[in-house]
Amino acid sequence: MNRREILRRTAAAGLLATPAAGLLAGCATSGGGDDKKDTTYKGTKSEKNPLGVKEDAPLEVVIFNGGFGEEYAKAHEAMYKEIYPKAEIKHSATEEINKTLQPRFVDGNPPDMVNNSGAGQIDFNGLVSQNAIADLGELLDAPSLDIPGKTVRDTLLPGTVEVGSYDGKFLVVNYTYTAYGIWHSTKLFNDHGWQYAKTWDEHIALCKQIKAAGIAPWTYPGVHPRYMSWPVISTAIKLGGPSVALAIDNLEPNAWKSDAMKTAADAWHQIVKDKYILDGSAGLDHIQSQTAWCQGKAAFVSCGSWLENEQAKVTPAGFNMTVVPTPSLTTGDKLPFEAIRGTAGEPFMVPAKAKNLAGGMEYLRVMLSKKGAQDFTKKVSSLPVVAGATEGVELPFGLSTVAKALDASGSNGFNWVYNNFYRKLERELVDAACGEFFAGRIGPAEFLDQCQKGADQIAQDSSIKKYKRAA
Repeated sequence: MNRREILRRTAAAGLLATPAAGLLAGCATSGGGDDKKDTTYKGTKSEKNPLGVKEDAPLEVVIFNGGFGEEYAKAHEAMYKEIYPKAEIKHSATEEINKTLQPRFVDGNPPDMVNNSGAGQIDFNGLVSQNAIADLGELLDAPSLDIPGKTVRDTLLPGTVEVGSYDGKFLVVNYTYTAYGIWHSTKLFNDHGWQYAKTWDEHIALCKQIKAAGIAPWTYPGVHPRYMSWPVISTAIKLGGPSVALAIDNLEPNAWKSDAMKTAADAWHQIVKDKYILDGSAGLDHIQSQTAWCQGKAAFVSCGSWLENEQAKVTPAGFNMTVVPTPSLTTGDKLPFEAIRGTAGEPFMVPAKAKNLAGGMEYLRVMLSKKGAQDFTKKVSSLPVVAGATEGVELPFGLSTVAKALDASGSNGFNWVYNNFYRKLERELVDAACGEFFAGRIGPAEFLDQCQKGADQIAQDSSIKKYKRAA
């Protein structure tokens, strides 16, 4: 065993224990390929093959096996196979992208296309800083597979390119267009004669009615309490405007302690103080809390628009789940009640050292075709980032409410990207603060203080690459 092989195996072993640090060390020890032959499959570019795919090159696809499952990916693979019948496709799905693939990134032998998603995803900051992800600019400029006269870029919904770009390079296709809001059962509300509240005072009054009916107004995944950070930040942005999100994204001093964030945290603390949260929620994961909600034990959950598909097996007939924006905190909010958080999510990437790099990008071109997007919508009840993907598709009840909410929000829609730039900040630091806050162990001031300390920790860590988002 030579020295380089020893270094590789040592790095891979350390990788599993400390993912982010391991990736940085591992990629550094894997070398830049100076002592390896170029094994990348290359074809000839043409009008029908704009990315230069080698027709018989094998393609390896790894999918995160989460709320969307893997059947949609198998359908996309079949579409790829129709174009390149000589290509053998290796498909696999896992809930642990990080543990499964980080050793392969270290060894310079990653798959050709990766759905880097879920709680066990590989940290994008580490991948970007080590140039481990291919620049997909060529894909954006390629013609759409089945929308004549348009490039792939032309077919994407607003914000898709921005949320997948790092330092001006488009590296990640976030495939789903997600609305984040507050969900309730239309049937439950109709049965009790309740109306969703558009202002915070009305929301608290409604919570009182719901509790009086023997139902908990709220539940949340205490194992992943960051789900509740989404409505807190959303109400703050609607109150203070998009600059609230910009300051958080850019790690500005005291961004988490702005007047808007303080007002939002004070408001949300009321549902904790008044015991409007289902007992035991602090010990539930997302599936358990959402299932309790589907069983009518609670009226509200905070989630993204993957919820309907994720809960399909346990949702009662006629439940009719509906997404709505967060209530307005005051009559002077800078954004209207209808404003809702909408963003591209569910990241897909082509590793820079993929053997079939052109094939990986072509697979994404298949996904971003109208046919590929419509098939995805039918299979998983979620909106993809391709314009016109819902044409001729009968949407399930929940997804139809997502489409309506995004239409009503229009140009008032908002988003933040600190969670993309600095995964640790949301998944660990803000997550921990939310856990303490919504379990009632700390108040709003300490909650925001912990979030700010987490942001300052990231800002002061010279080993973490920083990104600047423009207004």
